Amino acid sequence: MRLRILGCSGGIGGRHRTTSFLLDSDVLIDAGTGVGDLTLAELAQIDHIFLTHSHLDHVASIPFLVDTVGGMRSRPLTIHATRATAEILKNHLFNWAIWPDFTEIPTPEAPFMRYEKIELGQAIRLGARSLTPLPARHTVPAVGYHLDSGEASLVFTGDTGQNDALWRVVNRIANLKYLIIETAFSNKERHLAEISRHLCPDTLAGELAKLERNAEIYITHLKPGEIEPTMLEIEECAGKFAPRMLQNNLVLEF
Repeated sequence: MRLRILGCSGGIGGRHRTTSFLLDSDVLIDAGTGVGDLTLAELAQIDHIFLTHSHLDHVASIPFLVDTVGGMRSRPLTIHATRATAEILKNHLFNWAIWPDFTEIPTPEAPFMRYEKIELGQAIRLGARSLTPLPARHTVPAVGYHLDSGEASLVFTGDTGQNDALWRVVNRIANLKYLIIETAFSNKERHLAEISRHLCPDTLAGELAKLERNAEIYITHLKPGEIEPTMLEIEECAGKFAPRMLQNNLVLEF
């Protein structure tokens, strides 16, 4: 499996793009603004989008993607999401007021887009690849993902606050190679991080202390205006775990 980072920022501006990862050539993990950097040919190859949650920085490109490639495809684009997340998209995004409902276009029998419900802990197999939703604690229903090639695994926490349930699952992954974990706020904004169910460097260090597996650790969701001070705080709080900042166009193979 090959994961290409299209976007991993907590905001936009300059080269910053919000959360979106391309798995091989046909699967997106979230669909933030980074999707817009793909070519038309690359967009047309995407068959599946696995969503962590419904916040705009993780779903912003779906309406444009479906509108752009829907007529070029022979089958619907599948949106894999929890029942709660799918309902939010139906009610608040693909609702004919913000954007057309592409589960009904061009016809309900042959739409450009369809939803597929996911459940915590239930693996979805795409050929030899396995994608399993993991627990997350956020302000809306949310999940992370365990991606397993059979030889090695990657875990993406998604947006989450402190989350004991996640580590109970992750510590059972014998072939864990990569961990992508968020840190959305600096320590001075710890209160904001906690009420919005995100991590700051202090709470990141506490979460990483629960990890019992060796893995290469990458930090995602940093705010564009606070990258350097937040990474310095991460070095101070969690440097022993050797976390690195996730960056656009990085490719992780596993």
